[in-house]
Amino acid sequence: MLIILFAVTLFTSATLMFVMQPMFGKLLLPLLGGSPAVWNTCMVFYQTLLFLGYAYAHLISTRWRVQKQLSVHALVLLSSLSMLPLALPENLAPPTTSDPTLWIVWTLLISIGLPFFVVSTTAPLLQKWFAHIGHQKSADPYFLYAASNAGSLIALLSYPFIIEPNLGVAGQKLSWSICYGVLCILVLACGYLLWRSQAQEQTSEEELPLEPLALATKMHWLVLALVPSSMLLGLTNFISTDIASVPLLWIIPLTLYLLSFILVFSKWHDLIHPWMLKAQPVVLLPFLSFSFINPAVLPYWLDLILHLSSFFLVVMVCHGELARLRPHTQHLTTYYLIMSFAGMLGGMVNTFVAPFIFNGVYEYPLMLIAALLLRPGLQLDRVSVMQQLWFALLVLVVGVIAYLSSDNLLEYLDSIGVVLILLAGLVFSFRQQVLGLAALTGVIILFALLLHQLFSNTLYQERSFFGVLAARETVIADEQQRPETVHELYHGTTKHGAQRLAPELQTTPLTYYSRPGPMGQLFETFKDLDDNWVIGSVGLGAGALACYAKPSQQWTFYEIDPLVVKTASNPKYFTYLSRCTPKANMQIGDARLSLAQEPDAKFDLLIMDAFSSDAVPTHLLTQEAIKLYFAKLKPEGVLAFHITNRHLALKKVLSDHAQQLHLAALIQEYQPATEMPLVVATDWVVLSRNAATLLPLEQSRLGSWHKMPLYFDLKPWTDDFTNIISIWK
Repeated sequence: MLIILFAVTLFTSATLMFVMQPMFGKLLLPLLGGSPAVWNTCMVFYQTLLFLGYAYAHLISTRWRVQKQLSVHALVLLSSLSMLPLALPENLAPPTTSDPTLWIVWTLLISIGLPFFVVSTTAPLLQKWFAHIGHQKSADPYFLYAASNAGSLIALLSYPFIIEPNLGVAGQKLSWSICYGVLCILVLACGYLLWRSQAQEQTSEEELPLEPLALATKMHWLVLALVPSSMLLGLTNFISTDIASVPLLWIIPLTLYLLSFILVFSKWHDLIHPWMLKAQPVVLLPFLSFSFINPAVLPYWLDLILHLSSFFLVVMVCHGELARLRPHTQHLTTYYLIMSFAGMLGGMVNTFVAPFIFNGVYEYPLMLIAALLLRPGLQLDRVSVMQQLWFALLVLVVGVIAYLSSDNLLEYLDSIGVVLILLAGLVFSFRQQVLGLAALTGVIILFALLLHQLFSNTLYQERSFFGVLAARETVIADEQQRPETVHELYHGTTKHGAQRLAPELQTTPLTYYSRPGPMGQLFETFKDLDDNWVIGSVGLGAGALACYAKPSQQWTFYEIDPLVVKTASNPKYFTYLSRCTPKANMQIGDARLSLAQEPDAKFDLLIMDAFSSDAVPTHLLTQEAIKLYFAKLKPEGVLAFHITNRHLALKKVLSDHAQQLHLAALIQEYQPATEMPLVVATDWVVLSRNAATLLPLEQSRLGSWHKMPLYFDLKPWTDDFTNIISIWK
């Protein structure tokens, strides 16, 4: 019964912690355009409070007697109840001209700081209490850590598949607050059992002499916990930047991270750990050969599996070593304190350091190399180091010579790709030589990254809070099948615009905005009526839409990322804005907040172009958002949505809104009739208050506009409820 109470309390605490994390991430994401960096910043905040909670547990459990511990902790529990029910402060407005990282941290602190601090203290504090309680398993309470992580894992998986589809945000916050009150009662019950056991036995562990921990042991614990923490955020950023920013993918690395703790602190650790050490180089072979050297040859799902498998083996080896080196219960809270401090440091490296020193997500491969150095068996004597490094250095020299002697870069790329794949095979032969394995891996990854940078013809690349933005030069075939150079704008792997460089073609909108496509059809249909239109466009991209502007029109672009405005406005990369609408108004910040400040009935046309990447800002798609847009439109105004998306059927949401709000709606899923340079398939929806407004577009012969299909299996999206899974393709 005693074990059940402690296990249930730890399970409940961990569950609440990992329901709170995605819940408040969901609340903050809309205010910052759905950027993956919001989740990473939230993770750093959680890791920091987790460290503070572990520090608190360490201090009160090692310096105060049980009665004082219980009194102080009961006071902290009661104080935290004053912050219930959970809610964000009113009238929140993130900064528009500076990095919002510190704003997110402050918002989380005043919203959930104290309750999250309390749940973060539970794991180390209750395990320390259990070690004092006199149970037959008190000598090794680390098995309770597995129960805690099991609760974390179940909560993390339950949120997107059970909680979010069935509960609105208001219901989630209320339910969480009620369960938090239950947790406080459970913690007090555990404290009462400890107090009663101490009253019966007047001996305590504090009276026993403590064996001091060596600094080397503490540093070893630190790096074993730091590297997986940094890799967690690095991989999350990598797969959402360079693979796909699919929200559900963000929880997969964290799920594997938590699963590793469950396994390494279970009774199967001694059986599992040796196999993880053997499997790591084996999985590393195809991972290096294909994912870093030539990811284009792999299907997206296989590339993702390789990254996740390698990550899982890395954290299993590091956390397995942590579990193998766990100390006596005298040092239990110190052990957890160092682990939590390392987790916080790893998150800070990725959130506060890497974006300012790297223009790509390079911290991820660097931590992969660091993880290989943490394999057991590292020898740092001079002879061993030289023996393990000589081959990796030789590979580097040969690669540089091959590059310098190559007259044809494409031939060099082909040959070096083959060589690198063969060299990756040598990784397996170095599996027993820790330093050599890490050095050879580093050389292969370095070559791969440099070659990709050269091959992509990147003109400009910069990293901001919202991701990695790159302007690239690409060669395509023109109408006569002759090679032609164009510039393209990429955010991660999503193309956000392109421009042909011939002077007579620089004002021709391309990609999703081409003249044969839905946007071109709309402006052609209303060309005799739109001379004095006031037009707003949410999302800038390369600025192609600007070339539909007439001198007498008023255009305003709403863009959340200042770096996009900077890049699109630079004529070295794109000239749409400078040549077509040099006086267009630019509003930087969240579009919904910016539009709320505009006068009602201002716009004739409002274009929503914020959904082509996969980190969809769902707050721009709710019923309340649609009502806001129509409040800003004139009575005969048109609302146009660009809904081209690889993973989400956004037309379902808009169809439901049109039905619920009694709006006229047309859709066109455009496919080019003939192959034209940089004219691509694209999906657009237009809405208006009256069907007559859209009738000219529907009757035109310019495209296949038709009424929206009806969907009856979708719960309406509101500010209180959105569910990505319900529109997954």
